[in-house]
Amino acid sequence: MADAALRLTTLAEELLGDPLPVRIRAWDGSESGPPGAPTLVVRHRRALRRLLWRPGELGLARAWVAGEIDIDGDLYEALDVLAGLLWGRGVDQKTAVHPVRDPRLRAAARGLLKLGGFLPPPPPPPEEVRRRSGPLHTRRRDKEAISHHYDVGNDFYGLVLGPSMVYSCAYWDDAGTLEEAQRDKLDLVCRKLGLGEGERLLDVGCGWGSMAVHAAREYGARVTGVTLSREQAVYARKRIADEGLIDRVDIRVQDYRDVRDGPYDAISSIGMAEHVGQVRYREYADQLFSLLAPGGRLLNHQIARRPEKDETAYRIDEFIDRYVFPDGELAPLGRTVATLEEAGFEVRDVQAIREHYARTLRAWVTNLESAWPQAARLTSAGRARVWRLYMAASAVSFERNRIGVNQILAVKTPESGSSGVPLRTRDWR
Repeated sequence: MADAALRLTTLAEELLGDPLPVRIRAWDGSESGPPGAPTLVVRHRRALRRLLWRPGELGLARAWVAGEIDIDGDLYEALDVLAGLLWGRGVDQKTAVHPVRDPRLRAAARGLLKLGGFLPPPPPPPEEVRRRSGPLHTRRRDKEAISHHYDVGNDFYGLVLGPSMVYSCAYWDDAGTLEEAQRDKLDLVCRKLGLGEGERLLDVGCGWGSMAVHAAREYGARVTGVTLSREQAVYARKRIADEGLIDRVDIRVQDYRDVRDGPYDAISSIGMAEHVGQVRYREYADQLFSLLAPGGRLLNHQIARRPEKDETAYRIDEFIDRYVFPDGELAPLGRTVATLEEAGFEVRDVQAIREHYARTLRAWVTNLESAWPQAARLTSAGRARVWRLYMAASAVSFERNRIGVNQILAVKTPESGSSGVPLRTRDWR
């Protein structure tokens, strides 16, 4: 009798103490759970062994990347519900298999053993970053982390991001398309920076060159863009040549800590500071401050997490760390503002655009899903599943205010006290 789904549902409800809000379809064809709810499809019993050996997020993530589980129905609704089950109940993501005192957990483990089979843990999918030793955020380690995320293939990113090739939150003001919203975001940054003809802009973490091209073409700026990704640099240089902007834009494969040719009139850092890490953030702020001319402006566009009651309890998300942004860290907005001020900046404006990122991510997921066979061929089926999961889950997190994103405008205000920022709010020039 095919009853794996019913047995899984029963196990989950006994462990949770509540009805399971998703439906389950098991490898034997059986189904159980509320009709019409999003369905968690367990395609292989190997997924249960992953959960047995690594309960919580990492076990589920490995099964997802390996193609052993999937969602049938509204992906966003399912992820929202599952996130509440995992984190709303305080699941210890670092728990490994060992004897436990709680009889419910012992019973659940026995049930998983019967269904999944007591075998050694399956190896992690090849897309998972192997654990690295040594201190965080050295130049070498940062370069390896950036390569893991960005050197996936420019053609793959082109499918996901669309023609704009901008990999950060768009600005949905009057825009009707993703490309228009990304153009409006780049223009907003340029206006906040007050860019003018011939002024020098340093674009830290320049990606595929979109900001550099926009600033040079539309505002006449002279731009230096730095990235640690060789694939991004190759793409950006070709794009700049095609635009006829070689005399205005220089793209370097260089760590921001090694930039020595200041002063610059303005600095943009869009979606890059998340890679810096708390142990280096003051160094980051000091470096950018030193590279600006007096009166120069910094636009720091950065994802923020909600503050913890006990900040020492903060842990990097295991799925993101293993599969998406190795060593990436999020900080509360207040800490970021304080660090910039401690480095000498005067913070003049903070604009929260959290809802804009949720909409941007949904657009990227739509792009990926509509070109799924090609995306899987360009990289791997597992990596395509990584990107679909992380972008969809991130969209839900922004919508639920679990994380946010902010544009911080800061000035290297001279001793005279004249910031050069207009008195009227949002009148950037």
